[in-house]
Parts: sequence; C-alpha cells; structure tokens
Amino acid sequence: MKVLVACEFSGTVRDAFRRKGHDAWSCDILPSEGEFSQYHFQGDIFEVLKTRFDEPFDLMIAHPPCTHLAVSGAAWFKEKIADGRQQAALDFVQKLMDAPIDKICIENPVSVISSKIRKPDQIIQPYHFGHGAMKTTCLWLKNLPKLVPTKIVEPEYIITKKGEKYPKWSYDTFRLPKEIRAKERSKTFSGIAEAMANQWS
Repeated sequence: MKVLVACEFSGTVRDAFRRKGHDAWSCDILPSEGEFSQYHFQGDIFEVLKTRFDEPFDLMIAHPPCTHLAVSGAAWFKEKIADGRQQAALDFVQKLMDAPIDKICIENPVSVISSKIRKPDQIIQPYHFGHGAMKTTCLWLKNLPKLVPTKIVEPEYIITKKGEKYPKWSYDTFRLPKEIRAKERSKTFSGIAEAMANQWS
C-alpha cells in the first residue's frame, strides 16, 4: 500500500509499515528520526498531498498537534478559544479527516475533537500492546477496523517518597526538561505502530 503518516517526526509508524514492505512516507514540520528517515517530507502536510505524488495514498495515519485540543490543557481553553487557536486546530483536524484518501486514522489524546467534531471510534492504551504505560489514545477511523490488542500487560506505577501513586510513564516524562517533554510524549509506542502495520495491511 501507499501510506502517509502525517505529523510524525519520530518515524515509528512509517518504519513499521516500511518493514512490512509498504511504500510508507512521513511528513512533519520537524526533520525525521528513525530507520527510514529518508522517506520523509519536512513541511506542510497539505502541500505534500497536493504536489508530491502522482498516485493517491491508500491509507493515512495522522497525529495532529494536540496542544490546543487536549483536555489536559483545559485550564487554558478560554484563552485559546478567544484568540482562535483552538478553532484553527479543530479546522486542521477536520481537513485531515476530509482528505481524499480511502482509509484514514486520526490519533489524539482525549480532546475536544470528541465534542466539537465527533466521538472517537476506539480508545486504546499502550498496555494493550506490550508497553506498561498508560496513555489514553483516541482513534477516529475511516474504512478501518478497530485495532485488536496484541499483548495486554499490567500498567506500571511509581510510588513517590510521599506515598503518592502515579502512572510511571506519565510521571517520568513530565519530569523531563520542558524543551524535550512534548516531543517524547508525542511519540507513538512501537507496539501500537506494529499493530497498525500488521492489522491494517
């Protein structure tokens, strides 16, 4: 298949499909990482869709920025609604959903997409796919089946010196320096990427 992974710099999903033999490409405003980083377009996703390929894509998996959408940032919603940042982010998501591609997956955390556009088709966790992390992930699907868990494991927790219990992955990543925290938290877990490549091929 011809696959486009939108808004992905890590290459995790692109590389999973490449290893299965698909013609998979990623696109992001950041340069690419990963095994097949040469199959990456650095720039605007919609310019790529318009100009880069003669043949249409069979599948697009998109990870639109959640900065102005995720409910974890609800404290700033009033300001982001007033200055138009949230609506611009929603318009970006809707444009991805409306792309002329037969099969589409939009991935995001719990966000206002659910109330402003539509509810997700599926909600998954990394611990459904072999990782001990808790990261609630919503999938909006077009012409794709729901992902089937591949390896359910127990979520990992950490107990602080004060006796407080936190999901370990969230605790560890929130302690990272601010300049790298968002990048690390945005990366797709390899078990989820492999499930997508295996089940949507």
